[in-house]
Amino acid sequence: MASHCRWFSGILWMGLYAAAFGQQPAVADRPLDEATLPEVLVRPSLEPAEPETPPAGTPPDFSPVFTSPFSRTLQTGGLDAKRVFDLPGLATVRTRERIEEMMPLTTPEALQEEVGVLIQRTNLGGGSVFVRGLTGNQVLILVDGIRLNNSTFRFGPNQYLNTIDPGQIERIEVVRGPQAVLYGSDAIGGVVNVITRSADGIGCGPGVGGSFAQRFSSSDTGLYSRGNVEATFRHSGIFAGGSYLDRNDLDPGGSAPRQDFTGYEQSAADLKFDSMIDEQTMLTVGIQHFVAHDVPRTDKFVNSNESFIFDPQERDLYYLRWQGTGLGRVVDAYRITASFQRQQEGRRRQRFGDPTLRRFFDDVQTTGIELMAAGDLGLLGRLTYGVQWYYDDIDSRRVDIDTNTSTVTPGRAAFPNDSRYSRLGFFLQDDLALTERLDFVGGVRYTSIDAGATPLVGQAETPTPIEPGFQDWTGSFGLVYELSPCVHVVGTVSEGFRAPGLDDLTALRATNQGVDIPSPDLGPETSWNYEVGLKTDFERFQGQIFGFRTDLNDLIVRVPAGFQIDGTDAFVKRNVARAEMDGLELTGRYLVAEQWSLYGNFAYVLGRDLGQNEPMSRIPPAQGIFGLRWRDECGSRWFEIYEWMAARQDRLSARDRDDPRIPAGGTAGYHTLNLRSGMRLGHNGKLTLGLENILDRHYRIHGSGIDAPGITLTLGYELFR
Repeated sequence: MASHCRWFSGILWMGLYAAAFGQQPAVADRPLDEATLPEVLVRPSLEPAEPETPPAGTPPDFSPVFTSPFSRTLQTGGLDAKRVFDLPGLATVRTRERIEEMMPLTTPEALQEEVGVLIQRTNLGGGSVFVRGLTGNQVLILVDGIRLNNSTFRFGPNQYLNTIDPGQIERIEVVRGPQAVLYGSDAIGGVVNVITRSADGIGCGPGVGGSFAQRFSSSDTGLYSRGNVEATFRHSGIFAGGSYLDRNDLDPGGSAPRQDFTGYEQSAADLKFDSMIDEQTMLTVGIQHFVAHDVPRTDKFVNSNESFIFDPQERDLYYLRWQGTGLGRVVDAYRITASFQRQQEGRRRQRFGDPTLRRFFDDVQTTGIELMAAGDLGLLGRLTYGVQWYYDDIDSRRVDIDTNTSTVTPGRAAFPNDSRYSRLGFFLQDDLALTERLDFVGGVRYTSIDAGATPLVGQAETPTPIEPGFQDWTGSFGLVYELSPCVHVVGTVSEGFRAPGLDDLTALRATNQGVDIPSPDLGPETSWNYEVGLKTDFERFQGQIFGFRTDLNDLIVRVPAGFQIDGTDAFVKRNVARAEMDGLELTGRYLVAEQWSLYGNFAYVLGRDLGQNEPMSRIPPAQGIFGLRWRDECGSRWFEIYEWMAARQDRLSARDRDDPRIPAGGTAGYHTLNLRSGMRLGHNGKLTLGLENILDRHYRIHGSGIDAPGITLTLGYELFR
């Protein structure tokens, strides 16, 4: 009860604070990270018009209005783009301009400092996103609305967000809390939707442009280079680019030595073609390729006396999208997407002093079809509905090579070869105005999942064909109440659902605890989430504050199997855990004077394993950021200084205490002082300079396998035409 009172008092305080400053006159300041970049489904006319977004490299139009981040539209919530301010839950948008200011070398780095988001890094070539205390296969990652998650995603942190090139990103949308109605299984902690770039100015006549950018990081002498070209015709546009990243071993803060086995290299290429078929129809073709080579898993070298290298880590995505408007009242907007995605993961593992080199290779081919439509039903509201189907085909193999004799023998693969996994879902969501001030958003989804494989079960490793199926109905509803045009009180109740994937059901995989063996008798994980929030959108102050409770049931956890495999303890997975999480998330900014603004965010999650009567595993510490930003009136120069902080995390589960990535007694708290600045270079360039961890603090993000960078000079430039 006390915690709920603290939430209520915090919400009330935020509202009073906003009201006190909200009506002051606005002055010139429009930060780049607050630019409005809506995803336009189709243009209303084929006649040439002014482009909705400027050509690549053009500075934003700085107006004398303190533009709100709530004017951003969000596509993740359905077919229709909606303002963040009008959503019943907590959502944020990280724009391309803000990403370019941060100069990330990888996509996980682009999400650092987001409210309530923690990026765990087992190795430099990875980056697992935590949302509301959950990660791995409990957080859904999308690329242009297409699932990145597949049935082999690991239990716990993984590296797959790193397979998206940061240079191709238009924006990243993060929606907290379960999103099972729209996306089905896996979206328990939330959804991260990465929207990629398209050619600017489609429908505005012919044009050709291009850019070349480089980013440099001194702590690992990392160099990221990317070139883009784009061309627009009267009704079509094409955007293409390619990048290369080379990172060396990382220098941590303080007097700690350089971290061996951290450097790697990667390359990527992408192409997107958009064409207006007619005034109401658009065709999109997207192609993406990413590959990383020789990526060491650092914690295995350091803690397990084992050479562990990902080679390759590869992803290819091809999709065709047909979208449009105007088919009638029930279908006034629609989108049809067909996709094929291939994710290949190779691993080389060899214990120090052992001549046997084990080579694993997993190839997951995913075919997807999505049909989504929306219609205005008058008094019944605006209905969004559709069907989604994804099918995984898994090839998995292993060979053991005696490095002394070059003898090659087959070994036990991570997954049964020729496994399959399919997801089918039907959903319906309604957006209804109950009164002039009260809006309702609610929906329901039916999900059916089927798998097929022949794992080696039990200590005797008996080949056992399995064909499990999982079905579930999930629902959610949310309310948005307008206290005033600048203040919304919101709340949601939503259900989450995650069916066990092939990693849970069939994987034979070494972990930091032992060896996971197939567990074919698992059932789905479920959750209920309750949250309430306040959103303020005044001229001088904007903020969001949310309190939430999540109840998790039938959680899948590892338990000892009671025997060993090759001298290592075996573990099976069981639906035996229940947990609850309480959390507080807030973010805001305030215009203190002409061209000067303060900004910050804070998040805290308290997780409890009710079955074991102990903290939940891997719960992030309380963390936040506080900064001061300046921009000149025309937007050609900017500067910011900020403090990034995290508390000590010593609330550990038994599993945390056994994890070599977490120091004995917990992960120490830290704070880092950082600054960034940028300026235009004439009409065809810009320069960005940063100095991170200025005080050279030695720290580690909770659960990571490597220490964070020490004092780091970051430098970036872009030339464009």
